[in-house]
Amino acid sequence: MKVLIVYYSTYGHVHKMAEAIAEGIREVDGAEAVLRRVPETLPAEVLEKMGAVDAQKSQAHVPICTVEELATADAVIFGTPTRFGNMCGQMRQFLDATGQLWSQGALVGKVGSVFTSTATQHGGQESTILSFHISLLHHGFVIVGLPYAFQGQMRNDEITGGSPYGASTIAGTSGERQPSENELDGARFQGKHVAQITSRLNA
Repeated sequence: MKVLIVYYSTYGHVHKMAEAIAEGIREVDGAEAVLRRVPETLPAEVLEKMGAVDAQKSQAHVPICTVEELATADAVIFGTPTRFGNMCGQMRQFLDATGQLWSQGALVGKVGSVFTSTATQHGGQESTILSFHISLLHHGFVIVGLPYAFQGQMRNDEITGGSPYGASTIAGTSGERQPSENELDGARFQGKHVAQITSRLNA
């Protein structure tokens, strides 16, 4: 059973969450976690001005995803930073290239899930995931979120990401904050949950 984690990460926060998602997937017998990045669309000089070069280099070992690879997975978990309450342009461009898969119904019945990162606590964590679901529904994905069985999203003793729609992290306005242990636990829970549901559907 192949669970594909397809993500884009500017400064490494989504990448760290993706690794935690993979850890959760691997807890399920027979589940294979495969990490893939979507292609970069920004020129190198722009990334340098953004201070994102080092973060991009640290992810260079993760292969770039092809559109066709989506059809080979039993489930796909997408990760994206938010851009004004929506997915980033790199992810949007990748999904916009999936028209042939849509016309073939190649993704119908696969499990789909989403996680995200925002700069601020109320920077669009829920709207980014919910608006992402629209694309998944058009493809016929069976959408899975992060249920309240993950008790970490009930915490009020700290500022934390996470909602019933999916795992999330708060990066800080300058990217200074790294995913907390609670946020990483949410990502692990989501990965395991997706893999478990996928296993049941496959059976």
